Amino acid sequence: MYYGNVKACDIANGPGVRVSLFVSGCRHHCKGCFNRETWAFDYGSEFTDAVREQILTDLQPSYVQGFSLLGGEPFEPENQRELVGLLREIKAQFPEKDVWCYTGYLYDVDLQEGGRVYGKDTEEMLSYIDVLVDGPFVEAEKDLSLVFRGSRNQRVIELKTGKYLYT
Repeated sequence: MYYGNVKACDIANGPGVRVSLFVSGCRHHCKGCFNRETWAFDYGSEFTDAVREQILTDLQPSYVQGFSLLGGEPFEPENQRELVGLLREIKAQFPEKDVWCYTGYLYDVDLQEGGRVYGKDTEEMLSYIDVLVDGPFVEAEKDLSLVFRGSRNQRVIELKTGKYLYT
């Protein structure tokens, strides 16, 4: 798996101060995407054990509220295996920190059994995610006043309760 960027102090992709990983590879190709360079699966740098360890180190300070996973597309089948292992480690070491994930896929369609990108790691990956922002970016529905999402069609879902946040 490749990644485009790791932000050790991100305040834009979830509440509080966060560590964010922008993975590479995305098949959505949304018109108006803010991160087009990450569409290529080989964009950026290879995700290594050293990068994983740096993310875990960056999560240590008490002022860091959580971890955000973006892209590219985290739920592309090529990315799920590596990411499920990372999320497993994050939750084991930092159970008090929340995990947010941004995906262009729909939770109740694409990420369920029989869905377009459902695979052997999908359920476990979802089990470590506290809040999922789902749905493709739709330029015609772009709204800069929205909290933690770019277009009105996107949903912010608290996965443990199924509650929609920031409606």
